[in-house]
This record gives sequence, structure tokens and C-alpha cells, in this order.
Amino acid sequence: MLYLAFIFHMHQPYYKNLLTQRADVPWVRLHGIKDYMDMVQILGKYPSIHQTFNLVPSLIEQLEDYVSGRIKDRFLELSYKPAAELTPREKEFVLEKFFMINKERVISVFPRYYELYLKRQAKKAFALQDYQDLQVWFNLSWFDYYYRVNMPELRKIVAKGRFFSEEDKRVVLDKQFDILKEIIPTYRKFRENGQIEVIISPYYHPILPLLYNTNIAKEANQKTSLPQTQFSYPSDAAAQIEEGVSFYKSTFNDVPYGMWPSEEAVSEHILPLLMRAGINWIVADEAILFRSLKKRKRETRILYQPHLLKRGEGDLNIVFRDRNLSDLIGFVYHDWKAEDAVNDFMKHLENTHKAFKDEDILVTIAMDGENAWEYYRNDGYDFLSLLYERLSESKFIRTCTVAEYLKMHPPKTEIGRLSPGSWIYAEFSKWIGNPAKNRAWEYLLRAREELEQVEHAHKLPEEKLNLAWKQMYVAEGSDWFWWYGDNQEDFDNLFRTHLSNFYRIINKEVPEYLNKPITA
Repeated sequence: MLYLAFIFHMHQPYYKNLLTQRADVPWVRLHGIKDYMDMVQILGKYPSIHQTFNLVPSLIEQLEDYVSGRIKDRFLELSYKPAAELTPREKEFVLEKFFMINKERVISVFPRYYELYLKRQAKKAFALQDYQDLQVWFNLSWFDYYYRVNMPELRKIVAKGRFFSEEDKRVVLDKQFDILKEIIPTYRKFRENGQIEVIISPYYHPILPLLYNTNIAKEANQKTSLPQTQFSYPSDAAAQIEEGVSFYKSTFNDVPYGMWPSEEAVSEHILPLLMRAGINWIVADEAILFRSLKKRKRETRILYQPHLLKRGEGDLNIVFRDRNLSDLIGFVYHDWKAEDAVNDFMKHLENTHKAFKDEDILVTIAMDGENAWEYYRNDGYDFLSLLYERLSESKFIRTCTVAEYLKMHPPKTEIGRLSPGSWIYAEFSKWIGNPAKNRAWEYLLRAREELEQVEHAHKLPEEKLNLAWKQMYVAEGSDWFWWYGDNQEDFDNLFRTHLSNFYRIINKEVPEYLNKPITA
């Protein structure tokens, strides 16, 4: 039997400004109505399909902030604001930002939205109704296809297409919150009925090996250029893991069985931290497996099985994703017709099954659970529906959660030493190594050293000290370092804002170097 384990990774970095309670970008809210609930909700039609979902705590926290009204969102505020009351500056913001969705797969599908896009591109003046229609279409287009078709109120507004009223707009915006409120309850329901496994990541999605010691980057790639000063705080890596586990317990009233290490970044050093936290299994990229076993060629026989990491501190199971199959869904099939893509995927599985004949094997698909679908027709609904239908009918494939497979088929092989690396090229160059990334690590270290001094001085009230720790952990997230070198101004601003707020929290002057882009 070919056992197929899908692991979908649901993640957004921590956008909220801890001092203003404002999020400068709307991605938690908009992906909340596009990806997080419908990806599990669709499984209701296919009860034999079992899957694993990784929910990053920093994402869940921000979703809860939206539901409880604890977060401000300028995109949302300017959506609710009557078009007639928008100031010239606010109109500029709406024109610049309210087309931020895939043009080919989304904007061009809706005639009025595409008309407005072309009008903006031609730099023609927008009338009041144009602004009002744009406010609606930006928010309406982010809803997953399933909701636009199955929610009568949204279906009616899609059919109307233009000349939207303020009441139409309010319906669209209010429906967003109806969905956001149901995301976590939906995961709980599917988890309780046994169809899905929910796992966790370290709380603010840090690169654990680099928190442990930035020099580990050289173990993965000797050519890596390191920051001038070494960042090494194993206690922070442990805290991020433990806080993630604690948050999971409070959210799902249970302990997490598995963990998706942020960016599938692993090293031998972090294994004791995971074991002490009670984690049973983790997932990593196949390249880590082959490097760990010193294999020069890709060997599916060792890939398609779990492995055991047996250490003095305990045991930890590890599964490795099939990069080829995962990347076909994540980056290739969106350009194909749904039927052709599904046929191709099933053919790959059929060939794999034939190669192993009557053996039981585990093929792991581990991928981003949100960003890929924007590039698919109807947000991936057509592809996933057909895929799940074919998998449900298959005689030689059984989908499973990772926990289900491990209980049936415990690992038979051990890995003596786990090679360090991430899901990208089995190294860490996406987060460290170029001048801007290294400078960010150096700035982070200076702040971390300040926190140590403040804590030892015992002069900061407990409430502020706790906030300072939270802000530090937020700044350790992987996303800030990912973008340096790619001219992503938003993420540079967010990282510097988080670090600047840290200094404000501990009553220190914000260093001058944080007032200018790190890439400058």
C-alpha cells in the first residue's frame, strides 16, 4: 500500500505592532478568508482523505486578535470608510494597494475589477463609484471560490458586479469576520473526528538552528559568510518551542504530536530541545536525509519511510518530504488544466506503487498551504476537488496523517547524525550570508544583549519585561531575514519597527541605525 501524507503549512509572520496594536498589512485577515478554513472544510466531501495541518501559533494569535477586535488594520479601516469620505491621500492608498492580488487568476476573472485595474494603469481619474466598487472588489476577490459560490449573500454581490452600495460593502466585510470566527473551531471539529492531525511550529516561526548558534550555517555550507558577531541563544530556541507547545495545549486542549520546524530547518543541536518539549515527530526536506546518510544519489527506498533519531535525551521520529511531488503542486501545476495536473500526479504515484509492489511505503507531501492556490484557477478548488476524488477512489493509495502512519509502521531505521539545513538547498542562505541579512542578525544580537542587561538589572516592571521578551521573540522570526536582498521594503520596515519598539519598551533610545533601511 502507498500511504500518502499531506502536510499543509499555514503561516503568517507576526505583523502586529505591539505598541499600537496595528497591522500595516492585511494578509492574516485576507488569507483567513481565502485559505485557512476552506483547505480543511473541503475534506468534508471526502471523508476518506486524511491530512496533517501545521498551524503556526503567531498566525493563530493574530486570527484571534481579529475576531476579538484587538488588532487595527488600515486596509480594513479604509474599506469600511465610505468612499465619499476618503481623503485624497487615502484615495492614493486605495488605488495603490487595493489591486494586491493575482492579476491573471483573480482580477481579470471579474470584468468590473479588471476594468478598474486597466483604468488605474491608464492613470485615468476615478469617480466616487469607482472607489466604492474597488473597495468591494478588493475584499470580495480575496474570498475563496467556495465562499463566493456557496454564500448566498456573496453570490448575489458577485452577480451584481458593479454599482455597489455601502450596504453591499458592509455585507462583504462582515462576512469576512463570520469566516474568521469559524477557522479554529473548524480545525477542532475535523481533528476531533480523526480526519486531520494538527501540528505546531515554534511560536514566532524562528530558524531554530540559527537561534541556537549562527555558526551552524557554516556546517550546512562552508562558503556561508557569517555576521561579524555570533548570535547564540539556545534558551530562545527552547522558549519558542515550549511556547508553541503551550499555545497548542490551550487552543486544542491536548498536546501536539508533531512539529514542523520553521522553514523545515533542523540540526543535531536542536533535537534535545524538541525531545524535552514532548514532540514525537518532525518533518524535513529530503535533501537533509540524503546528506545525513551521505548519499550522493536520490534513493526513494530510504525516502519513503520514517526514520528514528535516537539520542541520549530520548527518541524523535522524522519524516522527509518528497520535494519533487511537493513542488509540482506548489509551483508547477497551477499552469496546467486541473485534469491534466491530477492525471500527472496520479501517474507519479502509480509508478511509485509499481516500483515498490506489495510493500507499505510513506510518501510525504509537505508544502505551503496558502500561497500556492492564488496561482490556480478558482483558488485551487478545481484541482483539489478532482485530486481528492481520484485519491478516494484509488485501490492502491491510502491517505493518512503522519501520526496514523507512525502508529501502524514505527521506524525501522535510525539516523546517527542529522545534517543541518532547511527546505531550500539543505542550507540557510535564505536567512543568513549576504550583507543585509548579516546586518539584521547583528542588530538583533545588540537588542538581545540589551534585554539580558535589563533583565539582570531588575529595573523593568514585570509586565514590561514580559512584553520585551515577546517583542524579542517576534523579531527572531524567519520572515524578516528571508526577504533581505530581495528589495522587500515592507518586511524591512516591519523588522526595524519591531526592533525599535523593543528599545521603546525597555525605555532606551532607539539606535539611529534603525531609522534607515538595513539594505541601504
